[in-house]
Amino acid sequence: MLMQTHEARLAALREELKRRGLDGFIVPISDEHMSEYVGDYAQRLAWLTGFGGSAGFAAVTLTHAAIFVDGRYTVQVREQVDGNLFEYRSVPKDTLGGWLSDVAESGARIAYDPWLHTWGWVEALEKRVADKGITMVPATSNPVDAVWADRPAPSPAIAIPHDDALAGRSSADKRAAVADWLVKEGHDAVVIPALDSVAWLLNIRGADVAHTPVALSYVVAHKDGSAELFIAPEKVTPELTRHLGNAVTIRERAAFEGALASAFAGKSVALDPDFAVVGIAQALRAGGASFAFKQDPTILAKAVKNPVEQQGHRDAQARDGAAVSKFLRWLEIEAPGGGVDELSAAARLQAFREEDEGLRDLSFDTISAAAGHAALPHYKVDEDSNIPIPPSSIYLVDSGGQYPGGTTDITRTVWVGPGEPSQEMRDRNTRVLKGHIQLARAVFPQGTAGGQLDVLARQYLWEAGVDYAHGTGHGVGSFLAVHEGPQRIAKPSGGQAGTGTELHAGMILSNEPGYYKQGAFGIRIENLVLVEERQIEGQEGKYLGFETLTYVPLDRKLIDKALLTAEEIAWVDGYHAQVRALLSPRLEGEDLAWVERETAPL
Repeated sequence: MLMQTHEARLAALREELKRRGLDGFIVPISDEHMSEYVGDYAQRLAWLTGFGGSAGFAAVTLTHAAIFVDGRYTVQVREQVDGNLFEYRSVPKDTLGGWLSDVAESGARIAYDPWLHTWGWVEALEKRVADKGITMVPATSNPVDAVWADRPAPSPAIAIPHDDALAGRSSADKRAAVADWLVKEGHDAVVIPALDSVAWLLNIRGADVAHTPVALSYVVAHKDGSAELFIAPEKVTPELTRHLGNAVTIRERAAFEGALASAFAGKSVALDPDFAVVGIAQALRAGGASFAFKQDPTILAKAVKNPVEQQGHRDAQARDGAAVSKFLRWLEIEAPGGGVDELSAAARLQAFREEDEGLRDLSFDTISAAAGHAALPHYKVDEDSNIPIPPSSIYLVDSGGQYPGGTTDITRTVWVGPGEPSQEMRDRNTRVLKGHIQLARAVFPQGTAGGQLDVLARQYLWEAGVDYAHGTGHGVGSFLAVHEGPQRIAKPSGGQAGTGTELHAGMILSNEPGYYKQGAFGIRIENLVLVEERQIEGQEGKYLGFETLTYVPLDRKLIDKALLTAEEIAWVDGYHAQVRALLSPRLEGEDLAWVERETAPL
């Protein structure tokens, strides 16, 4: 009999912990690859608690339970998780170590799954709870899985070759670069668990994680340029085997841990501290290998797009821009009557994207947010939260597509008539736009990090005494993850990973300042940008700037022209001229007429 309530699930987990002689267990949103988005089989936190966000974790002892989320999910966690079962805790203010020290007794044995946490995470937690006499114990198997009777199996989807003509570089060339890095660093091999790194290195794609075209697998790359791919046999086709060639040995995914424990005695192995879980390090250590934590050598190489990937991305953006523009015209006609809700709007946008045969998937679940929901930056509409888009309100839509040439991510904020937006709405939107323009126009010396540019996007909001609580820009993959490191544009003091990473020509990032008035409305303007070299007369040293990649009209009704400088008006007009030139060949009839109207000079 399946346990239907979260109360019953929590009770079953506690019984399992007692059976194992454990006093508690940590339940993250994570998989064995430390992925941001995980497959259904790894959605343990959602199964246990009901929480549907993409970041957070729970801690369960025999007498207490808590769920920890950041400020993005303060409202959502209270809607989805029973406060009688789980205490609500807010990070970073509340810490797991502090909570365990408060609720667990001295001598308590708190377990964690060593395949779902990194070495640094465990080490820091152990130090924090040691004074209380609490011991952190690696579980031999996950106790949630033991009581999750109808747990989904991992995806059986096949892995497919990603053509060199789209990748712009062969897997052999990429592996040779990794081999050179290993020799230089003095290691025999590197373990690569991050799914998008595996996909990039071997030029393969998959369908094992929603909206991210990756295949569940591991790679061990060796200093002679060879590699081993650990992947479930049902995912391997003759086409994939031919694509990988003789230098890549295909082995069963189930053999991965044993191979680490048996094949590297006396050898030195590199592990990425952000992606290599404790289980990998433990297996290597058990087999007599030494390991050192260093950034996966594919991370930066993957982030710097080659010319073929850059052009593929431009093509993807043109396809996507046409679809989003058709949607915005449809919305302008249909929404003022009150007959469109958040879910139906998201479905209609997906249908417009699906008219393009090149679309492979969405790049994330569409954020379709009306009125007060738009003030929640990471709002995710479902059947329970869905509301009609009210006439005379602001609507925000953040969405993207996966195309063989590239990954898109765009946010547009629009006024839904009838009537006119308030002066406050126009003021806030225009300040967001001014910040967006300043970042888009930025010129900066080589060596500049994303964190140093963040203030450009916030300055006009700060002048009005307001701000936004998320980063300004994240990296984006090439037909891969919509959130890709290491680069990031965010407040350097915010503890955000990647804000200190130097920007290099070829990197793609988002430019997405926003403003959110709780319970009332939200605004975000997001385009993707490509870092490119700039030539300046008399320049001393190398300088960089941004090429804007996303081309969809901005909502003119939310722009207060009086707040814009002549240069900013010229930027908007120039941007709209480029939108018109790019999308006109892809549109016709009323859709084309709408774009021409919306891109007329201010």
